[in-house]
Amino acid sequence: MQEAGLIILSYILGSIPFSYLFSRLWGGVDIRKRGSGNVGATNVLRTLGLKVALPAFIGDFLKGVLAAFLGLKWGGEVLASACAMAAVIGHCYPIFLGFRGGKGVATAGGAVLFLMPDVLGLLALVFVGVIFMFRYVSLGSITAALVLPVLAYFMGKPQSFMVLSMVLAVLVIYKHRENIERLLSGKEPKIGEKA
Repeated sequence: MQEAGLIILSYILGSIPFSYLFSRLWGGVDIRKRGSGNVGATNVLRTLGLKVALPAFIGDFLKGVLAAFLGLKWGGEVLASACAMAAVIGHCYPIFLGFRGGKGVATAGGAVLFLMPDVLGLLALVFVGVIFMFRYVSLGSITAALVLPVLAYFMGKPQSFMVLSMVLAVLVIYKHRENIERLLSGKEPKIGEKA
């Protein structure tokens, strides 16, 4: 019963829409109606700048850290993985915004940092490297998602973390399906361009 409660709590935690809240509070806008319409830090950055995007990113990131921490503290690796998944699903499909949320990258990153910090270090290099080379944040996110389960496997992570890595990869890539279409058609905005 406690495990189910922690998973539900993690979903609710993940549902807190920091990008939406901070954009309303400090920018006076509904981020769902600006830029790409995505409730995430990248859209906030393009629309309102770093002063709003940075706290939004930190909030989203910490949701993943806290959910993984709660699961690990109260149940171990399997519950930590389940809580991390729930938080990312909550971010992507938040109960507070009609199940229309962000793409899960920051929240997934927070969970991976807490549970597999060595993996996140390498993922960060992949993410930054792809963005530096191609100037697309979405491509960096998609590439990092693809690499996540591969790194988890080759770095000998527990089975529950492997399952978590695969679920996060599928979810993040699925949430980027419109970005993939724009990348293929040459219409995806690069860093510094408006959505």
